[in-house]
Amino acid sequence: MRKKIWAVGVFFPLLAFLLGGEIFFLTLFTARSRQNNAQAVFFTFGNLPALASWQESEKPPQTDHYIVAGDARPILLQKYLEYYHSPLAPYARYIFDVSQKLGLDYRLLVAIAQQESNLCKKAPPNSYNCWGWGIYGHKVTRFHSYPEAIQTVARGLKRDYLDKGLTSPEEIMARYTPPSKGSWAFGVRQFMEELTTGQWR
Repeated sequence: MRKKIWAVGVFFPLLAFLLGGEIFFLTLFTARSRQNNAQAVFFTFGNLPALASWQESEKPPQTDHYIVAGDARPILLQKYLEYYHSPLAPYARYIFDVSQKLGLDYRLLVAIAQQESNLCKKAPPNSYNCWGWGIYGHKVTRFHSYPEAIQTVARGLKRDYLDKGLTSPEEIMARYTPPSKGSWAFGVRQFMEELTTGQWR
């Protein structure tokens, strides 16, 4: 009888101890499992931006509105020059780059060339001077190439006009071609607007 009582007395505390241990370890395991799952969820969703960024890097470079507009301007300029069959068409990018470097509106060079020589189609022979630059009566300023002419005229416009506050077609006209009674400035402004709006097409 005493053995049975002893067995019962030992069995139930031992059983309670084992059950308590199981409950403790089960609770601990569940908590860690939840924590791991939470970390896994955080890893999965928290890294989506980085993953998306990496995936984007594998694609061809995409450009925002500002860069597209910046990149589109030389293309638009070339299309404009090609449309009018201008000898300057192969130098569209050069005109744009020189203008950007000098802080000059790239449209101004093209618009003056359009006004002065119909985009080089009516320039003095073998002069590469599409801008009427340094042409007075029988005196004709000649260049060795279109790049030389583009750079010389662009620098002259920057130095002698823009840097002295003459920025609008009307202000430039007063010094560039004083005899003009407004038609020169009107034409230059119109051609600049055409390049902006694309209405020439």
